[in-house]
Amino acid sequence: MKAGLKLLLINPGASRTVYQGLGDTLAAVEPPLWCRLIAGYVRDRGVSVSIIDAEAEGISPDQVAARVAAAAPDLVGMIVFGHQPSASTQQMVGAGSTCRAIKALDNAPPIIIVGGHVAALSERTLREEDVDFACNSEGPVTVFGLIEALGAADSLASVPGLVWWREGEVVSNPAPALIKDLDADLHGDVWDLLDMTRYRAHNWQCFGALETRQPYASIYTSLGCPFRCSFCCINAPFGVNRYRMRRPDKVVAEIVQLHDRYGVKTFKIIDEMFVLNDKHVIAICDGLIAAGIDVNIWAYARVDTVKPHLLDKLRRAGIRWLALGIESGSEHVRDGADKSYSQSEIVGIVRAIQEADINVIGNYIFGLPDDDHASMQATLDLALELNCEFGNFYSAMAYPGSPLFAMAIERGWALPESWSGYSQHSYDCQPLPTEHISAAEVLQFRDYAFHAYFSDDRYLAMVERRFGQVTAAHVREMASHRLRRRVLEQLSAMA
Repeated sequence: MKAGLKLLLINPGASRTVYQGLGDTLAAVEPPLWCRLIAGYVRDRGVSVSIIDAEAEGISPDQVAARVAAAAPDLVGMIVFGHQPSASTQQMVGAGSTCRAIKALDNAPPIIIVGGHVAALSERTLREEDVDFACNSEGPVTVFGLIEALGAADSLASVPGLVWWREGEVVSNPAPALIKDLDADLHGDVWDLLDMTRYRAHNWQCFGALETRQPYASIYTSLGCPFRCSFCCINAPFGVNRYRMRRPDKVVAEIVQLHDRYGVKTFKIIDEMFVLNDKHVIAICDGLIAAGIDVNIWAYARVDTVKPHLLDKLRRAGIRWLALGIESGSEHVRDGADKSYSQSEIVGIVRAIQEADINVIGNYIFGLPDDDHASMQATLDLALELNCEFGNFYSAMAYPGSPLFAMAIERGWALPESWSGYSQHSYDCQPLPTEHISAAEVLQFRDYAFHAYFSDDRYLAMVERRFGQVTAAHVREMASHRLRRRVLEQLSAMA
């Protein structure tokens, strides 16, 4: 840390609480996007900045606090975005404990907390957490404005997006306009502030070559999402349907830079929906094909945004995996989640992607508002029929900032007692009930579905045929892990 440090950004970690040990080896460890974006924004404006990635380093809140004390920054930025929209709330576990550890220091610096969860519940966050300021929007403009305003209390009212205390009352300043020129202002080119040896890909991305999980990097090509799925909270920091794209040539240049400077061949495109705008996608693919680098990239798409005629180009550009939000095997339930496409369309697109030699991750959700036992079984049956190369199985959660959160409040549904309860893999995970079944029944079926899928003989035979015996053995070992669940233990005790 350098003397006279103005801003110290922290990516908090609490993987043992959030993942029950699965994060030790199976989950990805990604470079913190919003730490990078904020750091680049303020550094371009003359502010000295450093990053502590507590998640990647595996350090405790007390260890983070000790490093904060040594650095003596003017301001600490606790950045709670996570690596997907739903991960922001569960990251509040590590963020809260780390803020408390910092505030226990003598002469503790002021803390501003920023993130998707924070933007959705900014006033509540300021009241409940051991912080001095919160941000009700995406962060860079607010953090820079606060640095300039520190030491002049009267000027806090002019900091866009700042949530702060004035004479015992919470004040929430109007949010700033969204940054339009992403490549000029949110380039995130501060890779020198991160230890690139610490990041690794998900296990599934490297099926067939598990030793290639490192080095690893994640990049973005767009922010926000134009869709409004009931279970998603992505637009909480941005407002409704605020979708912005980077220039394709800048995206390609960043990937090439990471490949050449750090030896990264395994990438994630963070965008909530990469395969969306044909012109944008084609330009990035053409640039990567022209660069001639050998990469393994995964990205998100929707069944209704994947164009079969683009698949060959995507594969030649290095897209090896596409994640599809299939969500449910019931057309009625999908309609309620704003995913209106037919079963035949789902099967057709999955097969077209696989025929293009691109692997598919099927994402499924149990416990959407219209779900019952029959519809959840239909979802599992569809997953087994599709036999995608990997599957993610989720319980429906009322994430702060999502339409489901507002619905849960309106209907008086029980929400998790702590932020860790929003993690899909935590001991105290508590999904939503539905109109027909309890939260415990939803979670019980979700866990059953996971093991049914990854223990299925047809799936394991496909994995061995496609990726080899070593990967098939790895999947068997992965499926042997059983998560403890408080609500299921309570249900068992009552039986």
